[in-house]
Amino acid sequence: MSSAILRSPLSQAIAAALFSAALAGPWAAPAHASSHREAPFIAGLPQVDGTDFYMFNSYEPGRSGYVVLVANYLPLQDGYGGPNYFHLDPQALYEIHVVNDGGAVENITFRFKVQNTLDDNQLSVGGKMVSIPLVQNGSADVSAAASPALNVHETYTLDVIYGPRATGTPQPVLNTTTGTTTFDKPVDNIGAKTISNYVAYANKHVWDIRVPGCDGIGRVFVGQRRDPFVVNLGETFDLVNIKYPATELLPAAEFATVDSIVDNNVTAIELEVPAPCLTQGKGTIIGGWTTASLPATRLLGTVAQGLDGAQQTSGNFVQVSRLGMPLVNEVVIGLKDKNKFNGSEPKDDAQFADYVTNPTLPALLEILFGGAGVKAPTNFPRTDLVAAFLTGVSGLNQPANVVASEMLRLNTAIPAVPAASQSRLGVLGGDNAGFPNGRRPGDDVVDIELRVAMGVLCTLNLGGCKPSDAPAGGLHYTDGAFIYAGYFASAFPFLQPPLPGSPNSDNAIP
Repeated sequence: MSSAILRSPLSQAIAAALFSAALAGPWAAPAHASSHREAPFIAGLPQVDGTDFYMFNSYEPGRSGYVVLVANYLPLQDGYGGPNYFHLDPQALYEIHVVNDGGAVENITFRFKVQNTLDDNQLSVGGKMVSIPLVQNGSADVSAAASPALNVHETYTLDVIYGPRATGTPQPVLNTTTGTTTFDKPVDNIGAKTISNYVAYANKHVWDIRVPGCDGIGRVFVGQRRDPFVVNLGETFDLVNIKYPATELLPAAEFATVDSIVDNNVTAIELEVPAPCLTQGKGTIIGGWTTASLPATRLLGTVAQGLDGAQQTSGNFVQVSRLGMPLVNEVVIGLKDKNKFNGSEPKDDAQFADYVTNPTLPALLEILFGGAGVKAPTNFPRTDLVAAFLTGVSGLNQPANVVASEMLRLNTAIPAVPAASQSRLGVLGGDNAGFPNGRRPGDDVVDIELRVAMGVLCTLNLGGCKPSDAPAGGLHYTDGAFIYAGYFASAFPFLQPPLPGSPNSDNAIP
């Protein structure tokens, strides 16, 4: 176990409590895909639906001092979903926001804009040149960025904005690999006949970058990845109809019998940036969240040739997606306010305070599983949840002069833990480099948030509450779906390569 963990009294107390807690019996709580179709409106706009947000100190060997930010979009991609596959929206703004002064207004924004171009490759058929129907032309293996074997090319630009995004000036980020401000995005994993070695091909789209106003060289990658989340969707939303047999080693069965998204991909937007470029000398703790925005007016006109079809856009941009801490919109925000939350900013989060101070999820779980000993915490307002979701935890990742607002917070001064030594329970497992101190791909955020929601902090006299406030706070709550760092690479871009669309591939679905 790394020397970076079990250093603080907080992590020692939580780890000891979890180790010694007597389980009342096997019980599985709900699993939720983090922000997959989490609100009514965004469910119809998958291209701008943010699914997961990660922010962590890099644990890649030789990359200490860098922070990795990952924003995933476009959920539930089937690998075989051709012939057009899964493009990001060229009309949208995809943004990652960073706060470094404890406030609730972004100090830095990284803005991604996608461009799609059509080569209109043609074949001679009966003496006439006719446009082909596929995104690849079949003439050669797709083996390089901007390959001539592609009929459609996706590129993107990346800008950095200092200060509030609405008033700051976008400055282009330089692709130091090519000397331009444009970046090529790999085509989706169609199959081995189109792309014989997808890993090598995708790695050619990891670009070195120089961010204006920032010393040092970072990296960026935008492309399809295997969905890093694990969840049993069908049984979860059937009123948590999950039942797993207990075992001697796993009394609360950590392994789901069904992973509903095991054969799905997502599109990842990934950045690696030197930590000082994010903290700007203001302290060691940063906050982050991701958004997607669309033009206010989208009209359908005469169907046109090309890639954009009949769509015409105008007007200012309207935010339609927001994601900071995982699972907030799914299991904290009430149904009537889910769309509103997706369009909101952290500075206005006081309007959602009741959902945190008086949450409904613990009460619903008591209704469903009260007969098995599940009892909701009784301390109101839930000051322990305010610390976990709105301010950061004192002594861990709470910045000075913090303004209560929902975002993921990371203490960049806590050293990264190598993948082999990480605890999937993060701070609850004695690993201060993990969730809720940022979020790594292998952090089991569902189990962690379930335990926090049911009062584990109260059992430790933390968060302004006491053990008697959480009569079932020591139970080993789990969603029955196992995840840990071993599922992922230990180097940028960390997430697994996407599953191929064709079964006749060496990296077909296991």
